[in-house]
Amino acid sequence: MDISPHDRDILRRLAEEWATAAADPVQAERADLWRRLNRLERVKPLIWINEIPWHEMNVNEELTLRCEAPFCRQHERTLRQTLYQWRHMPGDMTIEPVFYSPLVIQDTGFGIDEEVDIVRTDEASDIVSRHFHEQIDSEADLAKIKMPRVTHDAEASERNFQALSEAIGDIVRVEKRGAPGFWFAPWDELIRWWSVEKAMIDLVLRPELVHAAMERLIQAYLTRLDQYEAQGLLSLNNNNVRVGSGGYGYSDELPQPDFDPAHVRPIDLWGCGTAQIFGAVSPAMHEEFALQYERRWMERFGLNYYGCCEPLHLKVDMLRSIPRLRKISMSPWADVDIAVRNVGDEFVFSHKPNPAIFAEDIWKPAKARQMLVNVLERTRGCCVEVIMKDISTVRYQPQRLWEWSVIAQEVTAQYA
Repeated sequence: MDISPHDRDILRRLAEEWATAAADPVQAERADLWRRLNRLERVKPLIWINEIPWHEMNVNEELTLRCEAPFCRQHERTLRQTLYQWRHMPGDMTIEPVFYSPLVIQDTGFGIDEEVDIVRTDEASDIVSRHFHEQIDSEADLAKIKMPRVTHDAEASERNFQALSEAIGDIVRVEKRGAPGFWFAPWDELIRWWSVEKAMIDLVLRPELVHAAMERLIQAYLTRLDQYEAQGLLSLNNNNVRVGSGGYGYSDELPQPDFDPAHVRPIDLWGCGTAQIFGAVSPAMHEEFALQYERRWMERFGLNYYGCCEPLHLKVDMLRSIPRLRKISMSPWADVDIAVRNVGDEFVFSHKPNPAIFAEDIWKPAKARQMLVNVLERTRGCCVEVIMKDISTVRYQPQRLWEWSVIAQEVTAQYA
């Protein structure tokens, strides 16, 4: 693969900015704070911003792609977005002195795609409203769920790696990277094929069918995981990789003491699980229709994160059955006081502020500050991370998110 001089110059300029940022001593300081938090030390509540509406964030053309080749534009986007966040809304993010060249992995998937009607409020946004068409209505329909087949194009992986190394490898170290963990949310998949309302009703009316569907889907997930492990396609995530719906996975408890760098196993990684659609489902039904299956996945991993948008303040006792559970998501719909009593200092309290504040007609920084103070006052005895995510819009005013990042740093510093 030949990279043109034009594209090479752009990538090199961005790589130089990346290397400068990575050399800042604050990177090591923040990485250490994440490690301490993840081993349940009470440090400053750590901040991470994710799921950003990038289509609304371009100021002074900082995010405008200038490379011409698709391969270069892909990496240019990663460089520009990371550097933009570092400049304007870093929270407690880190940039490491390495740039990753992803392995070229093909995955046939589950054999069934969502059939969906979409309504958009912003043609530039990938945040849309969906109405799912039912594709599973009987046990015979479960045959539509296939076992994935995973293959690695080693030649393409090496070609991409060599191209990146030639372009920027003398500025920042380039490394190949496989899958640094997985997002595991089987119910997120199932409702796309079943429809939300019908799936919830069938928990009561047709539980045998729901159990059969979950059994087949979990087998598909585990079949995929086994192939990634057998083919050596996993990479560590005990660094600045997102874990579940929370923050970074920095940890000195991973990988395992018998770790072989040539053969990364799930037990060397963080895992995660979530059943977001179960927000109003009782703990007993959550256990029966979700968690008993999800544990079979999470027991393969060295540490685990659970939850996303579902309120889990009343389900902490149930979640204690997850092997090596370390973090629990506490969404905007969780009762903070009940959650604090149940979580204590036993798990990381992964607080999710409500991103709706960015969508209001008038930006109210004082309100944003008070929202954080209200939660952090009540979580003083907990190990806390503050994860601002699911940001559908900032009303095309990116400075709202910039200012929130400053506010969050000021507020969390008071609770060190």
